[in-house]
Amino acid sequence: MIQHPITMTGPKEDAGDPAVVVATRPKTKRPPLYKVLLLNDDYTPMEFVVAVLERFFGMSHAQAFEIMLTVHKKGLAVVGVFSHEIAETKVAQVMDFARRHQHPLQCTMEKE
Repeated sequence: MIQHPITMTGPKEDAGDPAVVVATRPKTKRPPLYKVLLLNDDYTPMEFVVAVLERFFGMSHAQAFEIMLTVHKKGLAVVGVFSHEIAETKVAQVMDFARRHQHPLQCTMEKE
């Protein structure tokens, strides 16, 4: 019995074959970012705003104090830029925390 070597070959590749299709990957876009803003009011204590910035936005006391002063003087300040889901969560957390402490602090988000 004569044994022939077994070879495994795939389909022949022909560089000149016009039927060869090169697959291109679609470019993925980065998701849009959203600014989270704190708005000034005449009732929420400055110390509470500083505490919110430290707690929910991970700011140092000095950073939180500076942002709080900006909110106080200019009426609002951007406190962070996040993906939609994270921005939405931060706004909800701040608003819930403010309500539970009976402060009218407002926090919103807008597309960057």
